[in-house]
Amino acid sequence: MSTQSIREAQENLGKMIAEDSAKAHSKNTSAKATLTQDLKFQVSGPRGEKVETDMPPAMGGAAAAAAPGWLLRAALASCTATVIAMRAAKLGVALETLEVTVDSNSDNRGILGLDEKVSAGLSALRTQVRIGAKNATAEQLQEIARWADQHSPVACTLREAPESRLDIEIVG
Repeated sequence: MSTQSIREAQENLGKMIAEDSAKAHSKNTSAKATLTQDLKFQVSGPRGEKVETDMPPAMGGAAAAAAPGWLLRAALASCTATVIAMRAAKLGVALETLEVTVDSNSDNRGILGLDEKVSAGLSALRTQVRIGAKNATAEQLQEIARWADQHSPVACTLREAPESRLDIEIVG
């Protein structure tokens, strides 16, 4: 898709939602993780989406696929990059370079249950944006990246920590 068609798609969707705000709400597709072997899982979605995860050998896995925490960082990086590209297209900025890198820290005492005071969660998430366009100033590109960070669904979800529920079904 070209910058023009991305902008037109966003404008059309915006008009539709402006006419009927109920159209802004949607239930997102689910992701189901199914154990395949040891700590390896196949994650699938209702439209044929598939990805595998595994843990590193130090955790008992075989490192045969990406670790789940890496997928979280990948989701944040790709979502932020996508919103940057969408915003740039809407503003008529033709991006020539866009790379978004996300890293984090963790404390393995949390996942291993060695200290109940230590969270298993990732900490110190850092998002680095490398961006370039000939038809925009550095200030415009910084504003696009900041705006995208504030409107990225994954970034917002991580910052706002929505209600989360665990339902358990015992089988067998």
